[in-house]
Amino acid sequence: MKITTTPTTGAASGQRRDDAPRKPASSLAARAFAVQQAFTRLPGDVHALRVIAKTAGLDDATTHRILQTGVDDGVFEQVGRGRYRLGTGTARAGVQAMAHSPGAASTNGILELLHQATGGLALLYVLSPFGGAKRLCTDYVIGDLDPADVGMSAEDVVSVSRSLRTGASGRVILAHLPQPIQELVLAEEVPPTAGPGAIRDNDVLAASLDEIRQLGFAVGRQECMPGWDSVAAPVLWHDAIMGAVLMLKPAADMPADLRPLIYHTRKAAESLSALNRVPRTTSGGSD
Repeated sequence: MKITTTPTTGAASGQRRDDAPRKPASSLAARAFAVQQAFTRLPGDVHALRVIAKTAGLDDATTHRILQTGVDDGVFEQVGRGRYRLGTGTARAGVQAMAHSPGAASTNGILELLHQATGGLALLYVLSPFGGAKRLCTDYVIGDLDPADVGMSAEDVVSVSRSLRTGASGRVILAHLPQPIQELVLAEEVPPTAGPGAIRDNDVLAASLDEIRQLGFAVGRQECMPGWDSVAAPVLWHDAIMGAVLMLKPAADMPADLRPLIYHTRKAAESLSALNRVPRTTSGGSD
């Protein structure tokens, strides 16, 4: 079956946004942002001054001044002589931004519509970078199904469902993460309790990530657990991945034509992505 659809928001002609050519930063503010973004393009967490400067497209002296200013403000941390990593100030900014993502009342209603349209389980997974990139289920609609009927123990849920290597939702999130984080995940072992359809070959897994970015969804065939197939689509904040919507059904109930299931799953993900872009008023400002 060939499915034609539009690429996921943030992907263009198969080229990762992270890999796109960058114009040299001109203003001081642009240079500061270039230094900060350099950390997201480099593997690992601690980097030498010269490596950061080269990645940012700046000279060493300018990069050093920006880093030292950022160290004073907690945006960067100096680790030894001439080596730096992102600081707690960057983490605080990220937490503050993510705190304004849609609440449970909004997400549950959208998942309920997906459940009604497909008859499958509807789940929302979010990206959790703490302790290594993984996914966490924060909301779900399963209708009259007893969670025990899914056939997974609590240990399985923790070990398999959190891995970005396994399952359609994990691969959807992984496809939209920066290359250095993808490489960390690819270095992980496949959870031993993963389903028979789990992708164990890294080359095959990497190719699936390219396809996900192009199509805007992923189909999972018994990846996390035997007897269950799935469709997943990304929840984005502009071009930043926040999580994934997952539609899960028994493999025996999956139709030959997946297009309706893909349509409704993508529609749910797009609805959640749209909520991330809705302007919000705050109590801290004045008219």
